[in-house]
Amino acid sequence: MTDKKTETIYFKGEPCHTCGLVPVAGDKAPNFTLTGTDLKTFNFADLGKKRVVLNVFPSLDTPVCAASVRRFNKEAAGIDGTVVVCVSEDLPFAASRFCEANDIKNVMFGSAFRSPRFGQEYGLELVDGPLAGLLARAVIILDEDRKVVYSDLVGEITNEPDYDSALSVLKGI
Repeated sequence: MTDKKTETIYFKGEPCHTCGLVPVAGDKAPNFTLTGTDLKTFNFADLGKKRVVLNVFPSLDTPVCAASVRRFNKEAAGIDGTVVVCVSEDLPFAASRFCEANDIKNVMFGSAFRSPRFGQEYGLELVDGPLAGLLARAVIILDEDRKVVYSDLVGEITNEPDYDSALSVLKGI
């Protein structure tokens, strides 16, 4: 490890590290460019003046990641003035197939496969362990001015995020 600050999380009990620190409440969120299922890029400006839920995870091909997308599709996406962006390194084609197969219509997918800066600037790129190169599991909520109002880096990647806390914060802003 270098002297750079990192986060330590776990994958099935094995320690893994991120490339930096995850933004916390009060931080200005870094802008991002992600690729949608239509292969077009998008960033903050394309989301309008809405609150943004970043549901970040390693891959749709795992039950926990898929469950978080389904849950946010059902609950958070129905909150007025809110857009949910599900972010992973999955290719847009895989995300599109997942959405079709699971009737996911209320969230956006943002693939970071063309945008390594997303994982780096949000401190979510895993730098070691079995999932190195993928993104850690986190939920980050931004207000309309792109200030972080909630941040939850899940300590054990195989666990789901704390939906109740995230949704409570989202409904309260």
